[in-house]
Amino acid sequence: MQFPSDYKYSKEHTWLLVEGNTGTVGITEFAQSELGEIVYVDLPSVGKQFKKDEVFGSVEAVKTTSDLFMPIGGEVIEVNTSLKDNAALVNTASYSEGWMIKIKVSNLDEPNTLLSAEQYKQLTEV
Repeated sequence: MQFPSDYKYSKEHTWLLVEGNTGTVGITEFAQSELGEIVYVDLPSVGKQFKKDEVFGSVEAVKTTSDLFMPIGGEVIEVNTSLKDNAALVNTASYSEGWMIKIKVSNLDEPNTLLSAEQYKQLTEV
């Protein structure tokens, strides 16, 4: 299982990659493996604002639906429209083509409150 070291992780199994003041958000490889085959992703509209830990969407797998929680606060500036036609990208490429939203980061210190790759790896091994 992959845990890219340049990403930050939440206890709710979302990842965050910050570049400048833009954050890319998705779910971790661990999360998608626990959910199974993802068939639908419900994502917010561009311009919507969220605080840390707010539900920003959901993923529907064959046997379950799971809420998606914001790792940090921000405004949605882009949505991965590829997931509309191919939700399975979350399963096959959770850290690349399977990203969900891009946000304008509200507080550039907030990513520091998330888990490192090593901390998240330890969390998932419990």
